[in-house]
Parts: sequence; structure tokens; C-alpha cells
Amino acid sequence: MTYQEILARVDHTLLAQTATWEEIRRLCDDAIFYHTASVCIPPCFVKKVRDYVGNQMKICTVIGFPNGNATTRSKMFEAEDALNNGADELDMVINIGALKAKKYDYVEKEIRALKEIAGSRVLKVIIETCLLDEEEKTRMCEIVTRAGADYIKTSTGFSTEGATFADVELFRRHVGKGVRIKAAGGISSFADAEKFIELGASRLGTSRLVKIAKAEKIL
Repeated sequence: MTYQEILARVDHTLLAQTATWEEIRRLCDDAIFYHTASVCIPPCFVKKVRDYVGNQMKICTVIGFPNGNATTRSKMFEAEDALNNGADELDMVINIGALKAKKYDYVEKEIRALKEIAGSRVLKVIIETCLLDEEEKTRMCEIVTRAGADYIKTSTGFSTEGATFADVELFRRHVGKGVRIKAAGGISSFADAEKFIELGASRLGTSRLVKIAKAEKIL
């Protein structure tokens, strides 16, 4: 794959608590220059980014981030607010405690509620694979498929581990037709990115690839 083909699958991401507008603005400038799939930014910046970039690129933001244990109604409000402010894509975190308590209906209904709000816009479901066992990951593939979400996503990048090749392979085996895969967290090289894509990921959550491209003047 070419560098540009890989970058076109990247959600160029900055979700640090310390993020400033100047850093977010530079993120957007880089995303436009390198033609990434989107920028993934905190909700508080969505409106300002939409005003800044217009329709030059997709804007992704996060819901219930990073812990996932806000109420469903809170997540619904976050989603509506983000979309009203100009977001194109939503990355929501599931209620991990509910999953571990085997409250599968609760988890599925919450995803369905957010997808109903998102409508034709993209909803990605973060399941935080590093906190789950294989049975829970497999169950989430099934739940995400039934709930009608667009993507299943490995990680927030704020827990104990990010994406692994094994998890992307597991997703590919168990998600239903139409559900795509996003690998996020710890993707630190173009070689790793290409491997994730080969294994089945169609979107990558990372900031490092653009930094590498800039430092090495790849494009």
C-alpha cells in the first residue's frame, strides 16, 4: 500500500485532556494536507472546527469518553449536541460494566439509541478490548452487528493497551455483514498500520502516522 492509501484510512486524533485550540487547529491543517479520513477531536471543539474547516474534511468526536459509564440519556444528549455542532462521525464507548454483568440488552439498546440519533452518519462503537475476555469481545461483535452500528472499534487509547492484531482478527471473524473495523491506540508505524488494514481494519485511530509523514517528508 502507498503511504497515501494508509493515511486515507486514518482518523487523525487528538483527545488529550490538555488539548488547546491551537493544537486542534494544527491537527486540522495536517488532516487536510494529508487527506486523512477525518479528525477525531473532543466534543468541545467540534463547532469551532466546523467553522474553521467548512466541508473540507470529516469531523469525528467521542461520546461517553473514555470510561463509557455515563447514562444512556447523557450519551444521547452528547450525540445530539455533537451532531448539531457539525460532527459527521461519533465514536461511543460502551458501558463496560454492564457488559461484564451480562446486561447485553442494555448494551445493545444503548447502541441502538445512538445509532437512531446518528441516522445516516457514522457510529463507531468502542469496546475497550484490553478490559475484555475473548467471550466478551465475541459477544460485542454480535451486539454491534444487531444494533446496526457502522464500526466496532478496539480502544479509547486511554486504558491499559491499544489495538492488537489478534483483536482485529477476532473482529473480522465475528462481525456481521456491513460492520467495519477501526483499530485505535498504539499504532506507531506505517508497517503496523498496513498490517492492521490487511487483517481487516478499514479505519485507524492514531496521531503518529501524520507526525511520521511530516518528520520524514513522505508526501
